[in-house]
Amino acid sequence: MKFSASIHFNYGVITMVVAGLILLFSSFLPQIIHESIWSIFGFVAGLAYFLTVVTRWLYLKSPENLLSLKLLGMIIRILSSLGFIGILVVLGLENIILFIANFFIIFLFYMIFDIYTFISNLRPNSK
Repeated sequence: MKFSASIHFNYGVITMVVAGLILLFSSFLPQIIHESIWSIFGFVAGLAYFLTVVTRWLYLKSPENLLSLKLLGMIIRILSSLGFIGILVVLGLENIILFIANFFIIFLFYMIFDIYTFISNLRPNSK
């Protein structure tokens, strides 16, 4: 069961689940999916993976700073997301409310995944 404990495997699973949900909803309820959903998904998934890998690498270098590393990662994720939304809105994106709703639903999936991995990493450290 070592393979299923890998952060890369877990990240791949959550990415496939979110992509499957996007495909499912775009097939059956296309009116609730923005046309820029795949750019949203690519941005959020790429940012989440990058921050997870960098945070893991920094944690291996300095384990006593786990909490500050996770908080820094969450702040970078929030600020990058607001910047992404702001740039697309300034460029003249249509149906902004649907775009923001889709963005934050995907954002929250990855934030919940990040919190889950954080809590699961606390268990071995508490022994």
